[in-house]
Amino acid sequence: MSILNVKNLSHGFGDRAIFEDVNFRLLKGEHIGFVGANGEGKSTFMNIITGSLLPDEGKVIWSKHHRVGYMDQHAVLEKGKTTRTSLSDAFKHLYDAEAEMNDLYNRMGEMDADEMNEALERTAELQDTLDHSDFYMIDVKVDELAQGLGLTDLLEKDVSDLSGGQRTKILLGKLLLEKPDILLLDEPTNYLDEDHIEWLKTYLQNYENAFILISHDVPFMNSVINIIYHVNSLNIDRYVGDYYEFERRYEEKKKQLESLYNAQMAEAVKLKDFIAKKKANVATSGQAKSRQKKLEKMEIVEKIQEKPKPKFDFLLSRTSGKLIVEAKDMVIGYEEPLSSPINLLIERGAKVAFIGSNGIGKSTLLKSLIGEIPALSGCVEKGEFQEIGYFEQEIKNPSQKTCLEDFWDEFPSWNQAEVRAALARCGLGVKQIESRVYVLSGGEQAKLRLGKLMNHESNILILDEPTNHLDVDAKTELRRALQEYKGTVIMVSHEPEFYERIASEIINCEDWTTKVL
Repeated sequence: MSILNVKNLSHGFGDRAIFEDVNFRLLKGEHIGFVGANGEGKSTFMNIITGSLLPDEGKVIWSKHHRVGYMDQHAVLEKGKTTRTSLSDAFKHLYDAEAEMNDLYNRMGEMDADEMNEALERTAELQDTLDHSDFYMIDVKVDELAQGLGLTDLLEKDVSDLSGGQRTKILLGKLLLEKPDILLLDEPTNYLDEDHIEWLKTYLQNYENAFILISHDVPFMNSVINIIYHVNSLNIDRYVGDYYEFERRYEEKKKQLESLYNAQMAEAVKLKDFIAKKKANVATSGQAKSRQKKLEKMEIVEKIQEKPKPKFDFLLSRTSGKLIVEAKDMVIGYEEPLSSPINLLIERGAKVAFIGSNGIGKSTLLKSLIGEIPALSGCVEKGEFQEIGYFEQEIKNPSQKTCLEDFWDEFPSWNQAEVRAALARCGLGVKQIESRVYVLSGGEQAKLRLGKLMNHESNILILDEPTNHLDVDAKTELRRALQEYKGTVIMVSHEPEFYERIASEIINCEDWTTKVL
């Protein structure tokens, strides 16, 4: 049974086409992985099928009586609400039912006999709805989900005081509590730590209804999906199986199309050569015309155009001193401490990965180590000749300038050709380079920031969740570049497949956190 049908969809932004005559279907119970390079339109497609964005052409047809739950990358939470209240909003329809029932009870003393009978029938219906929906177990459900996503310690905190990662968890938790018929998940593992990714994996494996998942975390996606839809070159193609099966079949498809294209081009060359030789001769002009018609009718297949792949290489400055940083009884935090005393020594050439649950202070630790925020107590000693390149996890207000202008501001002595070449090496195409930064996808913005970072000389790289939003090719290339980097790397990451192949030392920050986990 088809839940969603998209027919002849076309859409674009300005002169940048995103989709062209696309067809798509979602069947009952399908667990779909929605994949493609950064900027290909995956989030745009989600916005179109949820009605947040109108397509230029085509139809989006949902089956009747469906409930769609969508968590996107940019949703917001209402300031002034606690985490518990925000999660409980998932049950708003039940709270509304309780309010209606209580209002009817309060007004029964003013009703006549007929009104009273109607009111009693209605209150019985409402009570039955509440009982069958486990209304009186809402607090228990909220507590269980909060534990699964690592939100227990934040339940009474105002959502406006939380980090981006913590707010993302709340949005995801609220969506899961709603239990919609169809889940639409846009990079849900960004900002989730390993334990909570594992919890979400189990949840989705047991999820009976359909879902569409956008994710660049291949191991996670492979464990929960059974269909791949690939967004590429204005189209969306369907593949049965997991990501690795898709990759195999996609490579076969590319080779077949290239082989057919080459054969057709060779045939076209032969026809053109024959026509050129024979058209002037009266005796053979008829044959030439016949070949000309054949040439005109020939439909040349299109080879699959590969998207530009990034090439990351970080410029190395002079060698730093042997000591990178030594923390002695350092306590990190802002007004309240986030850690017990930390003792830590990092020397030149080390590649260190800090891991652990979200919200325990990993980003604060990075900022404390480089001196961006002071430690609450203890001391931090830094070595000599340090040139630090810092990749921050969140950029709250992306530039209004074009990608080209924004990068050029960073390197004003370069000419335009040099700027464009540098951006192309980051995996950005002409359309992205000429687009404004704030309209780029999260992955495209990350590539821009990495491009700036790698063109400044450094001997220490501080990276706070650098893989968030990056597509598979970009993550693979970044991992290679960091493996080959001769300087020191200190990173925060939640992806074992990424950091385990880079790090010479892995430090679990849960060993010193003061947070309740």
